[in-house]
Amino acid sequence: MSEPQNAAFQLPKRRRIYLMRHGDVTYFDATGRAIDPETVPLNENGRAQASAAGRAFAEQQVRFDRVIVSGLPRTVETAQRVLAETGQQIELKIEPALQEIRGGRLGSIPVKDIEAAFLSAFDGIVPEDTRFLGGETIGELFDRVLPALATLREDTSWDTVLLVLHGGVNRAILSHAITAGGRTFFGHLAQATGCINTLDVGAAPRDWVLRAINYSPPSPLHRDVRNTTMELLYAQFIQYRRS
Repeated sequence: MSEPQNAAFQLPKRRRIYLMRHGDVTYFDATGRAIDPETVPLNENGRAQASAAGRAFAEQQVRFDRVIVSGLPRTVETAQRVLAETGQQIELKIEPALQEIRGGRLGSIPVKDIEAAFLSAFDGIVPEDTRFLGGETIGELFDRVLPALATLREDTSWDTVLLVLHGGVNRAILSHAITAGGRTFFGHLAQATGCINTLDVGAAPRDWVLRAINYSPPSPLHRDVRNTTMELLYAQFIQYRRS
């Protein structure tokens, strides 16, 4: 009796990507002045979020082969706090191509366009020509993030990697995975500060499996949040501008 045709089936082999957003930061000081996003550190809440994420990894005995950050201080500090909780000493690899989507100068945006500049880049399915705060377009974000992601996947020396990045960059990566290698940008994918996403990748470019999205260890059910990050930032901007 011959064996069935699927008797030789072998389970696909996939590697694990843990994709985090950095912990919470304060983008406006007490006077309403915008703080340079290139240098802003984690605030108290952000430090607690990063440590909580680290404890979640430690409780599950997750071990990283590699840790990659964008190089901006908020990603570096988040990764360091995660590793402090897991007890691993891993040199962080900085990948500038994975820095956050770049905005322009707020002062150069006409008043009538300021609300759209804050909100349109993360509103539903976003066209690639949409600019973030008058700066980089969604297409330009994809153009630098996806090659860096492809390079990471081509490197066979790791099994489990931690990426600590940013809300916009994470949306680009998650959107790429959801569309099995496409470039459609889903701006409405929430990314809480300090959140963890879990993705598995196989050898084929289309082989993506999403396990978890926007898991926030301090508040897994997101009970007290109904607004997006950019809505809250725009509300702060308006408040400070009026004061």
